[in-house]
Amino acid sequence: MKITSRFIPFATIAILAPPPAVASQTVAAHEVRATLSVSAASIVIPMSIVSDAERQADSALRVAKRVMDDGDFREAAQLFAKLAERYPRTTQAAEALYWRAWALFRSGGSSSLSAALTSLADLNRLYPASNANRNDAGSLRVRICGELAQRGDEACARDLVTTASSSSSSSSSSTSQGGAQARSCPTEDDENDERIMALNALLNMNAEAAVPILERVLARRDDCLRGLRKKAVFLIAQKRATGVVDILLKVAREDPAPDVREQAVFWLSNVRDPRVVDVLAEMANSSNDPAIQEKAIFALSNTRSERASQILRDIAQRANAPKGAREQAIFWLGNRRDTASTSFLRGLYARMTDRDLKERVLFSVANQRATDSGAWLIGIAMNDREPMELRKQALFHAGNQRAASMTEITGLYDRVTDKEMKEQVIFVLAQSRAEAAVDKLMDIARRDTDREMRSKAIFWLGQSRDPRVLKFLEEVINR
Repeated sequence: MKITSRFIPFATIAILAPPPAVASQTVAAHEVRATLSVSAASIVIPMSIVSDAERQADSALRVAKRVMDDGDFREAAQLFAKLAERYPRTTQAAEALYWRAWALFRSGGSSSLSAALTSLADLNRLYPASNANRNDAGSLRVRICGELAQRGDEACARDLVTTASSSSSSSSSSTSQGGAQARSCPTEDDENDERIMALNALLNMNAEAAVPILERVLARRDDCLRGLRKKAVFLIAQKRATGVVDILLKVAREDPAPDVREQAVFWLSNVRDPRVVDVLAEMANSSNDPAIQEKAIFALSNTRSERASQILRDIAQRANAPKGAREQAIFWLGNRRDTASTSFLRGLYARMTDRDLKERVLFSVANQRATDSGAWLIGIAMNDREPMELRKQALFHAGNQRAASMTEITGLYDRVTDKEMKEQVIFVLAQSRAEAAVDKLMDIARRDTDREMRSKAIFWLGQSRDPRVLKFLEEVINR
């Protein structure tokens, strides 16, 4: 093929154009793009030669994408537009219109965003059956409209409302043999669904405009729209507007989907309203759904009020309450870290007989790190009347949560006589990086009369990164 100096076929230029790494050494990238822009306008390809047009359009598409990948979105948009105009009967034309819209979207600016919508409209009008139109164009249009709606575009805001409230999605629905769209059921994190994207766009709109739309979405009871309702619950909980609490309370009580109700209960902890505590208390005490109970207890733990604390204490000590609910209440009381909760948990430990619940109390007390929590835990560890597993748990939590001082833990080794407890002290010391812990382990390895205890201490010293340990181990070897 003869190539003149002026009329170079677009596809040939695309093939000859070096990749970015080579172009930086030979021909500047902007020079290649300038040549492409001039040459594309001069090309006349008979549309009867479809295969040649396809090849040239494919090469042009790859060059335009390369320009876009380089971050030059405006120039890429121009190249995509020229491709679609010059090769309208190729499969690449539809793809070019989509990528032109994407490049314009990335370049920003209201005029570019409006031009991007026009490109997508052309795509839908000229190539309704193309893959680019079926798969991604709808989602991109919602994203673009979301940006424009924030800038005051009333038409786009209206479209977002319609999309968010619709019961079918053009981008996510498959097509049946008869041509009708199959109904889609999006999940709350399905970022390819137009309705989910429209709801996300509402997050950036003012509360007065967004809340009524979200409320209409939450009023739908179709199981297929469960994912939309979950997303709407999250979004409405972020808004500070009149009526938000009422909407969340209604969803928490009435939505037919358990996971949507759970989401509403969870986010109720994010709002400040005295009615919330009453509803959460009712759910925590009376719900037959363990997941709802758990979310209600968590929400109460985030409500910093004495009444919420008292509700948690009542659940924790009520013998006929579900065990899971009691465990959750005990756990979250441990996170409150106030003297009233600390005193309650210690007293509760003495009154309980269930070992699992007592273990949860030990952890919660240690987690509070109150002034005398370490001494209390050490007392449990020293108590011969306690089951061995609970004594070991008390010691472990005292060390692991740093509730007890290293002096208290190292001193415990010489005070206990039970071999199993001595092993536990060695294990707890080994979990600490404190110098005092390493010193005690080396002392046990040197002086303990029980060979097995010396062996365990040496084993754990071998896992230490303390630089003194290497010298100590060398001394042991050379004895």
